[in-house]
Amino acid sequence: MNTIKQIWDWLEHRLELRDSLWPVMRHPVPAALAKPVGWWYVFGSMTLTFLMLQIVTGICLAMVYQPTAEDAYASLEYLNYEAPFGWLMRAIHYWSATGMVVMLFVHMSQVFLMGAFKYPRELTWLVGVGLLAMTLGLAFTGQVLRYDGDSYWGVSVAVAAAGRVPWLGPSIVHFILGGEYIGSETLSRFFTLHVFILPGLLFSLLAVHLYLVVKRGISEPPTPGEPVDKATYHEQYEQLLEKGIPFFPHALYRDGVACAMAVLIVVGLAVVFGPKGPGEIPDPTLIHAEPRPDWYFLPIFALAALSPPSMETFLMLGLPVIGLGALLAVPFVAGTGERSARRRPVAVLTVLVSFVTLMILGWYGATSPWSPDMQAWSDAPVPENIVQKLTPLELQGAIVFQNKCCRNCHALEGSGGHRGPDLTDVGSRMNPDAMVRQVVQGGGNMPAYAQQMNSAEVEALVSFLVKLRPEGMPPAAVPSAPAETLAAVKATP
Repeated sequence: MNTIKQIWDWLEHRLELRDSLWPVMRHPVPAALAKPVGWWYVFGSMTLTFLMLQIVTGICLAMVYQPTAEDAYASLEYLNYEAPFGWLMRAIHYWSATGMVVMLFVHMSQVFLMGAFKYPRELTWLVGVGLLAMTLGLAFTGQVLRYDGDSYWGVSVAVAAAGRVPWLGPSIVHFILGGEYIGSETLSRFFTLHVFILPGLLFSLLAVHLYLVVKRGISEPPTPGEPVDKATYHEQYEQLLEKGIPFFPHALYRDGVACAMAVLIVVGLAVVFGPKGPGEIPDPTLIHAEPRPDWYFLPIFALAALSPPSMETFLMLGLPVIGLGALLAVPFVAGTGERSARRRPVAVLTVLVSFVTLMILGWYGATSPWSPDMQAWSDAPVPENIVQKLTPLELQGAIVFQNKCCRNCHALEGSGGHRGPDLTDVGSRMNPDAMVRQVVQGGGNMPAYAQQMNSAEVEALVSFLVKLRPEGMPPAAVPSAPAETLAAVKATP
């Protein structure tokens, strides 16, 4: 014990930690944080804990990972199946990243709803928005480093977005890829971003953020009817701190308990569910690939898939800028006034609508109802009750319907793809001429089949489709296809 004390005294004499760190640990915070409401203030510490887990596991992974197109996939497989505890390091790294993104959104929502971004903590919020951007950047670059099918096509989408930047698009694309195509140079650049540049920026912002938290103080729990007034807030807050409690140990122990729970949850998820990927080997020749981003980018994935092509440039370039600008504008638009969520219904509604929208888009992104079911043409036969009522020509049309993979996008009685409308009762909605026009010319998301079908196949298919209507209902009567379209079909050999 004497030796340890001597070492500590030696260090203390040179570093003077007691004079520098101890005042920070004992700085006063509002006394209300010792009450149950103090548990609402642990989300920032939990986010920082997840970051520390990523740093520790990331260092371990970087010792094995090879950022080249030839070896990246194999190095991850080696970590999963051969390296001692490699799978556990990858799993903790992934689940801590998931936890960090979740807690960051929860923390920002808590700060927004409790009005902690208002005067004099506007800069703390702005730095927090920067931390959010860095975190999402780390999440995306980390997905790319898996170098499986999802990451390959994720880079392709990012490059497509960057290429739309006016004037600088081609240069940005070349800079991202390190050449003309996705390869080792691309991985090397994303590895540098993920391991050096983005963490460096994040730690710089984090240092400023923590400094501001200590310097400007932790905001007190909001009280309805006590708005923020720049003229009187500083005096009121100083009076509040005079009756406050020291951060250590009264407030810190809640952070410690929450952070310990966070570590246990991440380790538990890592042990039970294991690491994420890698999935299929990246291969641009696989035309039936179904790439999907990690969950935090599923809402953007769904929004892009559900929007018309004319909106793609806006969604890729304009929407992120607008979203970031809106977050940065928050403390300037509502920097004073009521802090309590009970007196700020617009703020509560904004958070609720945002989370519900993200959840719905995330669900769409995860299920992809717009994607064709590539196996439906062979896995989902025409329902027997429909087949039993068909004439020979209509039966031939049913065969065309399956063999031409129409079933991949169109369901019959709910079975099949859902990219296009269910055709169970299409005969009650469209007449034969309109069906011919749709098959031959296409429209909407449906491609034209004029070059894939001859006139006999079109006739048989349309006969089958006309039959698809409720029993006893006559065929639909809608405007006919143009005469020139019908003539072109009849002239097809």
